[in-house]
Amino acid sequence: MSVFNDSALYPHFLLTGFSGLENRYGLISLPLFLVYGTSVAGNITILFIIRTEPLLHQPMYYFLSMLALTDLGLSTTTLPTMLSVFWFHARDIPFNACLVQMYFIHVFSIIESAVLLAMAFDRFVAIREPLRYATILTHGVITGIGLAIAGRALALVFPASFLLKRLQYHAVNILSYPFCLHQDLIKTTVSSRRVSSIYGLMVVICSMGLDSVLLLLSYLLILSTVLSIASKTERVKALNTCISHICAVLTFYTPMIGLSMIRRYGQNASPIIHVLMANVYLLVPPLMNPIVYSVKTKQIRDRILKKFKKQKV
Repeated sequence: MSVFNDSALYPHFLLTGFSGLENRYGLISLPLFLVYGTSVAGNITILFIIRTEPLLHQPMYYFLSMLALTDLGLSTTTLPTMLSVFWFHARDIPFNACLVQMYFIHVFSIIESAVLLAMAFDRFVAIREPLRYATILTHGVITGIGLAIAGRALALVFPASFLLKRLQYHAVNILSYPFCLHQDLIKTTVSSRRVSSIYGLMVVICSMGLDSVLLLLSYLLILSTVLSIASKTERVKALNTCISHICAVLTFYTPMIGLSMIRRYGQNASPIIHVLMANVYLLVPPLMNPIVYSVKTKQIRDRILKKFKKQKV
């Protein structure tokens, strides 16, 4: 199909669910939307508990609120097209709508990576300087960190959307997933993708690549600080404060690495595997983060149980 006809000026994209299993979409959608519902309810619960409990108005929980808000944003961004594909078998999405969804998916992903780094810094300060913790991480500092995190993500992803807008496409283009991702949109272009590909790589390196290196450095510093503590009991106590965060980091980076490996080395793998890994990448972190922090963080767990007990009374 030529890219020079009138319809190609306004290209459309076809989203893809689990190819070959279309007659089972009703059944497949049940666990998917159970995950969505659980993640949304869990993150709203975390935000509500932190908002209503004055004792949780501390730096660690402010960063946890940022994480919960980011997870809500990520879930909300992917939900509309997932609903259209699995409930209504509506695969068509206009180019501009696809760009908007792609933009926010990558923005929230970069924000989540940066929030996890900020939480690692929070744990380092809490363990290294416990007496100065509140004076170092003041409300102003936390607000500044939050604005810097959001600003970096918004600024990094915007040029990628602009570069994609300038490329030429077929009138109808088939995507690999039930949502729009930058690396997937690039594959459909019929014009040179070199600049967009290089910029996309630079965005990954300057965001998640840099964040992962700084995360590793942060934990090396944390480990060094913990090992310098004389009391074994205090060392264990200090490390226990990091368990929830380590789980959140693994939950975020493991699916992302898995999806990258499948895209790079799994060309012969079933398309279903590719779609499954992409769904895991976007669905699992928003689901697991509130569960991990509710179970592993005593202050959060106790407040949640306290709220439930009040409702029963």
